[in-house]
Amino acid sequence: MTTGTRRRMGVEERREQLIAVALDLFSRRSPEEVSIDEIAEAAGISRPLVYHYFPGKRQLYEAALRRAAEELTARFVEPHEGPLGARLLRVMERFFDFVDEHGPGFSALMRGGPAIGSSRTSALIDGVRQAAYEQILAHLDVQQPTTRMELVIRSWISLAETTALLWLDGRPVPHAEQERVPRAELERQLVQDFAALAAVSATYDAQMAGLVRRMLADEPVGGPLRVPEPTF
Repeated sequence: MTTGTRRRMGVEERREQLIAVALDLFSRRSPEEVSIDEIAEAAGISRPLVYHYFPGKRQLYEAALRRAAEELTARFVEPHEGPLGARLLRVMERFFDFVDEHGPGFSALMRGGPAIGSSRTSALIDGVRQAAYEQILAHLDVQQPTTRMELVIRSWISLAETTALLWLDGRPVPHAEQERVPRAELERQLVQDFAALAAVSATYDAQMAGLVRRMLADEPVGGPLRVPEPTF
């Protein structure tokens, strides 16, 4: 008879494992309800070994959210080539890839940050939003945005977050009669939402008006920035 042996992990590999376990557990229940014993059991190690890598649960929680924030921030990086609509659509596709692949981590980042009372976790969330804001400004080729332009961009980022969270909540659909909006439609709709927000703001702001003219001049017929006419 042969007996299995547990492979010994290196320091960084073990830390990565604990971070992944923490993201999963903290996203399904509030951090106050998850014990170090549960984290240790899920990772297949002893409680003292968890403390060997992280001083306490708060530090592990912050490390897990920091990893999710880093990965999510990277999804907003996009080459400045081609029509703006196609660029924004690729960003939304990668954004929803992250949400789809790492739903628990995304929920923990957006919903759970302040739960344990650490200002550092809230700062991580704000950092993701600021990085997304700066990326969008760069794509718009704007150095000094007006207040209205900043409102449009930050409102759109908030809309994308809320849409993604609601989309996650719809899996699986709780009621048979409830129709789940396909992910691809949501991605394209969010790009069109940006165009709609910009167009409304353009009636009040000359900078926004110039931006909308540039966006539409470069956008091909049927491009994602062009809001379709209602079919009803």
